[in-house]
Amino acid sequence: MAKTTTFGRTGLLTWLGIALIVIVLDQFTKTLILGYFQYGDSRHVTSFFNVVRVHNTGAAFSFLAGASGWQRWFFVGLGLVAAGFIVWMLRSQGHQRLFAWALSLILGGALGNVIDRLLHGYVVDFLDFHLGARHFPAFNIADSAITVGATLLIFDELRRVRRG
Repeated sequence: MAKTTTFGRTGLLTWLGIALIVIVLDQFTKTLILGYFQYGDSRHVTSFFNVVRVHNTGAAFSFLAGASGWQRWFFVGLGLVAAGFIVWMLRSQGHQRLFAWALSLILGGALGNVIDRLLHGYVVDFLDFHLGARHFPAFNIADSAITVGATLLIFDELRRVRRG
């Protein structure tokens, strides 16, 4: 059994540190975008990628973006509840490395977007991938961390099912 500390099982601080790194990278890149781009600006980088500045008041793929403003606080609350649940899971399951990595990435991404909602009332998105005129919805580092974390969760569960 893993040695316990006042923070739970050994390793919780490591997993929280990974989440903190995601938050710092996310907020740093968003600060750069806010400082160097006006709303709606777009800079061509490659034939399939632009850096843009867009604001998302909704969730993934701008879900609920057209609502009257209540969604800001709903998504802040949802993000904070999810963060609390993830920390609880990390305390009890932090010894499962792939699972803990996944949760840490999701935690950092969720809190990165919560910070945006609290500071600005929207999430700053800036990564714009496209194929010709067809654009994937713009996203950010936090969204990327959440997506990678969710993918790792699926992979971890598939591995667990194959073993059992």
